[in-house]
Amino acid sequence: MKKRIGSYPRVRVEGGGRAVVSQAGGVLLVETVHKAGLDTAISAALTPWRKAQAVHDPGKILLDVALAVALGGDCLADVGMLRAEPAVFGPVASDPTVSRLVDTLAGSGEKALKAIRSARAQARQRIWQLAGRAAPDADGTVTVDLDGVLVVAHSDKEDVAPTWKRTYGHHPLMAFVDHGPGGTGEPVAALLRPGNAGSNTASDHITTARLALAQLPKGYRRGRQTLVRTDSAGGTHDFVAWLARRGQWLSYSVGMVITDAIHQHVLKVPASAWTPAIEADGEIRDGVWVAELTGDVLDGWPKGMRLIVRKERPHPGAQLRLTDADGMRLTCFATNTAGRPIAELELRHRRRARAEDRIRAARATGLRNLPLKRTAQNRIWLEIVQIALDLLAWMPILALTGKARLWEPRRLRLRLFTTAGQLVTTGRRRILRLAGHWPWTSHITAALERLALLPSPG
Repeated sequence: MKKRIGSYPRVRVEGGGRAVVSQAGGVLLVETVHKAGLDTAISAALTPWRKAQAVHDPGKILLDVALAVALGGDCLADVGMLRAEPAVFGPVASDPTVSRLVDTLAGSGEKALKAIRSARAQARQRIWQLAGRAAPDADGTVTVDLDGVLVVAHSDKEDVAPTWKRTYGHHPLMAFVDHGPGGTGEPVAALLRPGNAGSNTASDHITTARLALAQLPKGYRRGRQTLVRTDSAGGTHDFVAWLARRGQWLSYSVGMVITDAIHQHVLKVPASAWTPAIEADGEIRDGVWVAELTGDVLDGWPKGMRLIVRKERPHPGAQLRLTDADGMRLTCFATNTAGRPIAELELRHRRRARAEDRIRAARATGLRNLPLKRTAQNRIWLEIVQIALDLLAWMPILALTGKARLWEPRRLRLRLFTTAGQLVTTGRRRILRLAGHWPWTSHITAALERLALLPSPG
């Protein structure tokens, strides 16, 4: 009787296999690019940067880098994984060509950034139309969440500085469109800032909000149907006034710092004025109450602003702050939404926490670090990261169903994109055969079938 040695079977490895495709599941992202019309839109937008004798189209080069980032890459050189599979991803530029394009676009400053953003906005509008009931504006409203991201730098780069968390790097401010409980979310703005940029800088919030609104279909760039949410970093007079200004009329739900004036008003709120908070299913949330503050605490703020405060029992081990009261943790936010119960508004504001999930996905998709040295280059990198995140958000809402639509980038890569396949050529057709024993092959084939049923641009 022979004893087995080791826990895994021993296999013989040989190189030189033919017609084998790695990252075969990446065809899902390629098809999403086609259906969105992003390839033609970005190629047209970057036409001014194409040289007369150029072999590679600038738009295709930029999209190739974005696809590599979506598949797990974190630097320009990772486009090599696409170059190794020309049958799936087509001809891919060399590393020096990619670097030269990024340098050229970086040297063009805002002109290049505007061109890339216009192509993204054009594709976004088409995706939302194709998505139908799965689109983020299916109920006639759009929610945009603003939040800061700390990106640690491990080498000396332009504009790196100490951060408020005692790290060293950059502090971009980003905006995401919330897809709600049935989906994920997509980036619509990213403002690159030094690491020591202030959290409560109103001008940065206004700039980021403007960039985000420009990415939305025209019907959502102003009006109450667009809700802007932030944490307490956005609770400044200038930013709230900008959101509520005449002609813009945006809805907002903005976290506020508990000042001494707010704290004194909270102490005067009678017990009968506190309303139990609710959960998403409408059930009462245990140990949490909300109340609306009125009176002179609203002086100096835009007309129609409501100030809602929440008190809750702190989690075990949590330290109370000076602004807390009677052993309860206090937080508050401002909104201009009228005619809705304060418990419902508090639930809506609490859902802003989904932005943290979007930031986690961004860190896993090229935002773990900024790989380039100059700020102008890293601004282009941020646009590439956003394109990658767009594709990772658009593909699920067009092609996936059920729980798969909620999968974050890491799970999409492990289950779908890293699938290997065999490329078979019959006549003039090329067929990509996926492993039948792979548990998620059916997800890929069903998703490709749904994408095939969607109309192509033009």
